[in-house]
Amino acid sequence: MRVFVLLFNARTENEGIHTIQLGDRNKVLMFESEDDATRFGVMLEAQDFPEPTVEALDDEEIKEFCESVDYDWELVPAGALAIPPEDNVAQTQWQAESEPESEPDSDVSQNELDSIRRRLEGLL
Repeated sequence: MRVFVLLFNARTENEGIHTIQLGDRNKVLMFESEDDATRFGVMLEAQDFPEPTVEALDDEEIKEFCESVDYDWELVPAGALAIPPEDNVAQTQWQAESEPESEPDSDVSQNELDSIRRRLEGLL
């Protein structure tokens, strides 16, 4: 059976599948309807997720993937209104592989910064 899943960074080295975390378990949602998957993706974007790609895949392929990485899966029937959880994971695994942002090196002391800030505020 063909199902629809949500992918982030589709067809890149940093591709990731959307999961819902329940306790210490991850669950992949497999949507029967492409429209329902798209609607769920729009709701994720409203929660400040990057835009996901809706991808059609064979359900057996997703189930095998889930077994290989010890994830659970759930089939969302057509017409069922799946709603993303209120809480989001702060750091996703597919983001963890990207280059971490580093703070710029600064040779300016805090006292010097405070002095500059006071002078700038004086200009206002």
